[in-house]
Amino acid sequence: MGGAIVPVLRRGMTTHFDHITIVVRDLEAAKRFFGLLGFVEDKAVVIRGPQFASYMGVEGIEADHVTLVLTGASPRMEVQLLRYHHPDPAPDADAGDLTRLGFNHVCLAVDDLEGEMTRLRAHGVRMRNEMMLFHDRKLVFLWGPEGVTVELAEWNRS
Repeated sequence: MGGAIVPVLRRGMTTHFDHITIVVRDLEAAKRFFGLLGFVEDKAVVIRGPQFASYMGVEGIEADHVTLVLTGASPRMEVQLLRYHHPDPAPDADAGDLTRLGFNHVCLAVDDLEGEMTRLRAHGVRMRNEMMLFHDRKLVFLWGPEGVTVELAEWNRS
């Protein structure tokens, strides 16, 4: 009974990663950060009312909801930004602590990691570490909005 679990493809199964949502205080700074990674604004609305309060489990919610889309990605990939007007967002002093339970980081693939690091540093993006090689990839962590960790990966295509 120790065999590998092999998923059986069937209608209705997960097909791909759709989006990640990040709560931010500085919406413009977050849009600039993700803009440097190729994301462009697609939609911007304010969410509020009983339907959103029920869905999100946040009583009295009112927030800017901005959808950023990665240019040219197929399938579509989104980063959704929330800036709360009400209630006040709960600060997370441990957001950048990669040992905490729960969400750790999101990783985006790039074609030229060294080139991206140079370009991003020139725009003030801070690297969390030096590039490393692991599992046929070059990897680096970036400090993202609100201390969220964003990783870039260049796959060895040889």
